[in-house]
Amino acid sequence: MSILCKGVIGLFKKILVPTDASEFSRRALKAAIDLAQTVQAEIELLHVSFTPQAFWGYTISYGITVTQDQLDKSGDLALEATLTGIDTSKVVIKKTLKSGHPVTVILDEIKNEEIDLIIMGSHGYGAITGSVLGSVSQRVLQKAGCPVLIIK
Repeated sequence: MSILCKGVIGLFKKILVPTDASEFSRRALKAAIDLAQTVQAEIELLHVSFTPQAFWGYTISYGITVTQDQLDKSGDLALEATLTGIDTSKVVIKKTLKSGHPVTVILDEIKNEEIDLIIMGSHGYGAITGSVLGSVSQRVLQKAGCPVLIIK
């Protein structure tokens, strides 16, 4: 183990990896696993499912109902899809599913779980498209009270 690695052991005890089950999230998880193995950290894999109201944008749902239970089942599938095919045997991974707005939930999780580092994927929309669509990673990066590593 290098001197640099010895210096960061204990610095990062809990790493948060938010996921939307995209390839970008899977890359972030792989990077988190590599780092967690090196510094002996625990990983929290977090998926934020929308509330039914947020899912429909607080508009009339045209007779279609989506329950919180259905959204949570989709969230469980997202967690499993992120983990599929990735060797997690050498690290401790805690799977967490919460409901709400992704940025708000991620920032709350940092405080409540004493997160030391966030590693998250970026879809890489660019400055203009990202500002129009709204980027979770960009907002978390601006507001997080701990280091954030963005993986493209």
